[in-house]
Amino acid sequence: MAIIYHMVPSATWQALPQDADYRAESLSTEGFIHCTGEPERLVEVANRFYRQEEGAFLILHVDSAAVQATVRWEEADEHLFPHVYGPIARVAVVAVTPFPRLADGTFTTPIW
Repeated sequence: MAIIYHMVPSATWQALPQDADYRAESLSTEGFIHCTGEPERLVEVANRFYRQEEGAFLILHVDSAAVQATVRWEEADEHLFPHVYGPIARVAVVAVTPFPRLADGTFTTPIW
């Protein structure tokens, strides 16, 4: 089982009906859902792009083999990132963990 990771606002995930597939906003705007295969890179990406966004975030642990959509590993910033070209079925999400933050919004390394 190859796990890939995706961060999502807690409110977005909690509002999703239990039987619904997950569709990140980027699926509509860019055609895919951003993920990473390197959990340590998630903190770097979160602080680069989402530090100023308010609210709690979660980390979805996704079994890439259970994703029904196409998953392509594509290069960005000299790293390969898995991009999911379709919704992520709930059954592919094998764990959900809180993404810890400091008071200034900085994301910190979660306890895996």
